Amino acid sequence: MVGKVVVSGISLILVVGVALAVVAMVTKNNNSDVDLSSPKMKAVSTICSTTDYQQECQNTLTNVAQNASVDDPKEYAKAAVLATIQEITKGYNLTADLMVEAANNASIKMSVDDCKDLLQSAIDELHASYSTVGDPDLHTNEDRVADIKNWLTAVISYQQSCLDGLEEFDPQLKQKMQDGLDVAGKLTSNALAIVGAVSDILKNFGLQLKVQPSGRRLLETTEIGSDGFPTWMSGADRKLLASRGGGARVKPNAVVAKDGSGQYKSIGAALAAYPKALRGRYVIYVKAGIYDEYITVTKDMKNVFMYGDGPRKTIVTGRKNNRDGITTQNTASFSAIGEGFLCKSMGFRNTAGPEGHQAVALRVQSDRSAFYNCRMDGYQDTLYVQTHRQFYRNCVISGTVDFIFGDSSTIIQNSLIIVRRPMDNQKNTVTANGRADKKEISGLVIHNCRIVPEQKLFAERFKIPTFLGRPWKQYARTVIMETTLGDFIQPDGYMPWSGNFALETCSYFEYGNRGPGANTNRRVRWKGVRVIGRNEALQYTAGPFLMGRAWLPATGGPYLLGLKH
Repeated sequence: MVGKVVVSGISLILVVGVALAVVAMVTKNNNSDVDLSSPKMKAVSTICSTTDYQQECQNTLTNVAQNASVDDPKEYAKAAVLATIQEITKGYNLTADLMVEAANNASIKMSVDDCKDLLQSAIDELHASYSTVGDPDLHTNEDRVADIKNWLTAVISYQQSCLDGLEEFDPQLKQKMQDGLDVAGKLTSNALAIVGAVSDILKNFGLQLKVQPSGRRLLETTEIGSDGFPTWMSGADRKLLASRGGGARVKPNAVVAKDGSGQYKSIGAALAAYPKALRGRYVIYVKAGIYDEYITVTKDMKNVFMYGDGPRKTIVTGRKNNRDGITTQNTASFSAIGEGFLCKSMGFRNTAGPEGHQAVALRVQSDRSAFYNCRMDGYQDTLYVQTHRQFYRNCVISGTVDFIFGDSSTIIQNSLIIVRRPMDNQKNTVTANGRADKKEISGLVIHNCRIVPEQKLFAERFKIPTFLGRPWKQYARTVIMETTLGDFIQPDGYMPWSGNFALETCSYFEYGNRGPGANTNRRVRWKGVRVIGRNEALQYTAGPFLMGRAWLPATGGPYLLGLKH
């Protein structure tokens, strides 16, 4: 075994500075007192060379390099996150001013309220990142560095969601908020790059960022026991999560039944009873029935496990839609925000119809969330995979326009994707990915699924165009692999969002697909549309892309960490 190099903090900075001086970039700085030739400033220059907004990076890190008492490379990452917190907080404070302007319009007020909630979530995750990077120990654990990048990617998504909501009802207010968040967006992007650069520096010296979540009960990367679950889990929790199907062997904390045979008649009431000091899973069994209620698993409700009697028997339904003045994220019949949400054998639907335009059935913001044997039915914007790491297996998802959309790291595996008949003169698009910055680690992966037309569309499937996706944001990334594509998929594969927007920056990858719609000879000739090889496809499997080995075993459901074939 090769021994690890142990270097004192200040020596590490000096060695790194000298080593990086060879490739250090020439930077401009108006402060004549700054010694650009110092090892620390050369380290700053090289770290900043990995960012897209280099002047902002220099402004952020120069003070760290000038501080003689600083002898830890992690201080650069901490400074980047702290600067981002300060800028996001400015955006959060701006919502108070925007609320005054929106006071007489309920839809605009809702958009501003969304911004306030989203930016608070961004601040919370930035504080978690700051605490994590600041841990005094160093430890080799790449999965934990991925946690930080996951949180920072979500921060970008929160900012974009805020702006999208404002744009729906008041473009002028959207522009004000966009101006207010301009620097915050740049600094978040930089923070992603800086965390990676500092991590690489430490790794080169046999060290790595130790990122111990501060108060955040995320699953650790540990050995997997003979039963397929992490060794840290209690026997009771293993037995509980091992339950398949309807969960007959699980003893729930709460039973919901419309007929009064359970403890609660509504899902909302069962969630309201969530214990404040919970340790472990809070299990809710929802008996068969149609639950016409709007549900949110809030961010303080962590590790909720909800299961029903089947996706066609236990159904959460709603009909809120954008046409009626509701912001897209608030149209959701069911929203899962608290981390570690697990769901089995339930259905979620929005019955607004295609004329309701944006009408979400299920919105998911929960990190390390998983859905097994579930069904999501709607038309436009059915499934909003908003942020974080998400996994779907053996599910059915139906819709028309952009019906799987968002900016998360999501894998949909072994599922049936049904394209429905849209309104006249509409075109179907299965996906609309919202990755707005190329430093984000997010993307949408459809793996070993089937994409088929519903019966009502079948006769007209060649008259009504259906595309695999269109780029919602500048760096949209979607991967479709080992999936059966029906004959109704347009040979072009993908359609533009608007004009030439994102056509040179989006990424649409295909690998090992089958069926008549899988022929790629006539795909659009955009720069990022291509068939990828096996090694690249492996990067988008559940193991590396979701760090699935660390948490999917604890869900108790089936999963595939690599490729099918």
